[in-house]
Formats: sequence, C-alpha cells, structure tokens
Amino acid sequence: MLDKSSLPERIPALLPRMKRSVHEIIREKRQCAMHPDTQETAYELSIGSKGWHTRSYLPNFDQPGAIQMVTFRLADAMPASLRQEWEKFLQIEDQPEQRTALEAYLDQGRGACVLRDPRLASIVEAVLLRFDGARYRIAAWVVMPNHVHLLFELWHVPLGTLLKSWKGAAANHINRALDRTGQLWQADYWDRYMRDEEHFHKARHYIEHNPVKARLASTAEDWPFSSANPKWRWSTGDRYGDGHLLNP
Repeated sequence: MLDKSSLPERIPALLPRMKRSVHEIIREKRQCAMHPDTQETAYELSIGSKGWHTRSYLPNFDQPGAIQMVTFRLADAMPASLRQEWEKFLQIEDQPEQRTALEAYLDQGRGACVLRDPRLASIVEAVLLRFDGARYRIAAWVVMPNHVHLLFELWHVPLGTLLKSWKGAAANHINRALDRTGQLWQADYWDRYMRDEEHFHKARHYIEHNPVKARLASTAEDWPFSSANPKWRWSTGDRYGDGHLLNP
C-alpha cells in the first residue's frame, strides 16, 4: 500500500517522470517487454508486429497474445457542420479523459448513423466474426449506429492490418448494399491495451452496456448486435482466459 505520508517528499522526484515524452515511455516499455526467445521474436517480425510504438499521441502495443479494445467510427459520426459541438473535446490535454468525452459524443448519434439499419449492422458483425478463432480471438463487441467497439486477442495478424481489413471489407459490402461509393469509416481508430484481468472486465462491461448507456436498449442483452445478446453461445464464462464463441 502507498505510504501517503511520503508523498510531499516524493512529488519533486516524480515530476520529471510525469513529463517524459511518449517516445521515452515506449523505449522503457520495449526494454521491459524484450524476451530471449529468438524464434518468437523472428515470428513477430515476420508478421509485422510493431510491439510498443506510437501513432503520435499515446503508447500503443501490438504483439501476438495482447488483448486490445478498439473503437472505430463512421466518417460522418463527427460532422464538420457540427464542429462547434465536438471541437472543444480535442482541447482536453488528458488523453483518457479526452477519449471518454469523444466516446460520449459518439453515443449522441450524430451523422447519418447508417449502422442503425439492421442489414448493415449485420454486415459489420459478420465481417468481425469471419476469422474469429483462426486469426484472432474475439471476447466482446458491439455495433452501434455510428461506431464499433471490439475486445479481442491478437494472434497471427498485426493490429493495424486487422483494422484495415475489417473496415475495408465492411465498407465494400455496405457501399454495395447502399448503391454508393466513397469513404465509410474514419481513417484512424482508438486502441487500448488491456493491462490485466480487471481492466479487461471493465472494458467488456463498457462495450456490452454501451447501448444501455446511449439509451438504445433497456438491457445489454436486448441489443441485437452485441456479444451480450443471448443468441451467442460461449464455451465458458471466462472470456479473459480461453472463452470463445461456439456459434460464430
């Protein structure tokens, strides 16, 4: 347990660490994550895993076995015409706080919200589940009207490659269904590396209860495009360990 009486003396020593750049943090994490198994390292390099890296604002982790929560949204979920509504959130310096504010904004359902159409939400769900158990292991997901949350374990495909393939396949199918062309998804995505089991369960609860929080459903189980829906059967309740879908 932290000895609070020692905090005043410790604060000056902690300040330099708090001001470290993201690149310094990544260098430290890479050193801690190094392992002596050269075959494992060679495999990670061969599939294009980046390990600890940054996309300019936060540390990101990409390695087989890592469990990630990702969020990606429709391109019009934060419309330019409503910039005055969401621009203020970009000024929040604390990145977790900023992300929480932006996700709350997404729940307000701005934009065309084409994923409110059950046909199109089903397309996204099918794309996500197509290679579950072969290239990755999905633990939870929800398809919202203008964004998607997903919790999964990386296996044989790097994180960036997976997101590109999911978004590309879903966009192709949805554009054909709508007889349209053009950009469907925002180019970037948000990702969070699960630190431990507690972090995992909080993320899973957030994902599956997102429709309830957004007032789209009374219970998590009521939302049709979510891992909480009773139509899905799981091998075990312990999705953090080895629980997997039995009827993908």
